[in-house]
Amino acid sequence: MNSPESTDGTNPDNSPLGVAMIGYAFMGKAHSNAWRNVASYFDVPAFEQKVLVGRDAVQVTASAKKYGWAESATDWRSVLDRDDIHIVDICAPGWMHAEIAIAALEAGKHVLVEKPLANTLAEAEAMTEAAAAARAKGVQSMIGFNYRRVPALALAKELIAEGRLGTVRHVRAAYLQDWLSDAESPMTWRLRKETAGSGALGDIASHAIDQVLYLLDGTVTEVTGRLHTFVDRRPGPNGLEDVTVDDAAWATLTLASGAIASVEVSRVATGQKNSLKLEIYGDKGTILFDLEALNELGFLDATVPVREQGFRRILVNEPEHPYLEAWWPQGHIIGWEHTFTHQIRDFLTAISAGQAPSPSFEDGLNVQHVLAAVEESAAAKSSLIQLNTSTSTTTEGA
Repeated sequence: MNSPESTDGTNPDNSPLGVAMIGYAFMGKAHSNAWRNVASYFDVPAFEQKVLVGRDAVQVTASAKKYGWAESATDWRSVLDRDDIHIVDICAPGWMHAEIAIAALEAGKHVLVEKPLANTLAEAEAMTEAAAAARAKGVQSMIGFNYRRVPALALAKELIAEGRLGTVRHVRAAYLQDWLSDAESPMTWRLRKETAGSGALGDIASHAIDQVLYLLDGTVTEVTGRLHTFVDRRPGPNGLEDVTVDDAAWATLTLASGAIASVEVSRVATGQKNSLKLEIYGDKGTILFDLEALNELGFLDATVPVREQGFRRILVNEPEHPYLEAWWPQGHIIGWEHTFTHQIRDFLTAISAGQAPSPSFEDGLNVQHVLAAVEESAAAKSSLIQLNTSTSTTTEGA
């Protein structure tokens, strides 16, 4: 096992933190970009991109060279035995999260894992228990809900916390994509339950639900849901294969505050590329957001005279806005990839300060409970599922 890090997040000999990343596909590329650039814009503890891990030796070697990693490996277990590795960034598919994360935490490595936390509730609970045990030893963990790091959404969080919306009554969250609209789109691991866990529900509803909980600092008490697969067979290497996850999902969430949130997600919404739309309605104001215009926040102040009311567009590019002090002059917009850079900044600074980063595995588990409740409700013809404070579930009539 690796020797413990000092309280400032560095090695006992004050050498840079060694980072290993597991997975080199879509998320691996996004995370690599963040690791490669974060120190150029933010003051963070010294670190080194030590090793990129993947199953295909040829591809992972090429990716490591392209993405700025010093070396590559095909066995993640051997990487955990190395004393020069202090942080493990998990970008592998969800079915691998639990095994890798738990082993890394037990080996004394700080862990960042992509969302959703796991493919099953049981795996998520085991990961959260391991994270709590590791945290008691100074080993930190975080789940990668990167949209918390969109400056406009971080600003929305501040405005809501300041009471600018008053009492939030209801939220509409819709995350829509169209990459599966074509029925001839081929099978991938994301369309098989044994590897993906779920479809649009875990993939993108996890983001939408996390935003509801994050923005409102809320807890879900009741859930109803529905799942649907529009294209149930897709071409694979050996002919048509059964799709065993959902293409779209719908949910209604009741929060402990009394607010109601509607959540709609789809990967077959023709024409929608990556649109996460959020509408937050309070008795004193409203906030609007669309990920496809991520530098903008719509805000209506209902406390001004009616003759002056109307939505205004806030271009979230000022140095006074969250994260923007590190980037370009006002009006020079940033993009989707910057959210990952902000995520790595926050993770590293939390490690350096000896503080638990946010969102925690507990936050990921809370989302996982809601996802499981949506599945349970859908299986019971949209029955009402209650989530109590201990996060167990009960079903009330169909």
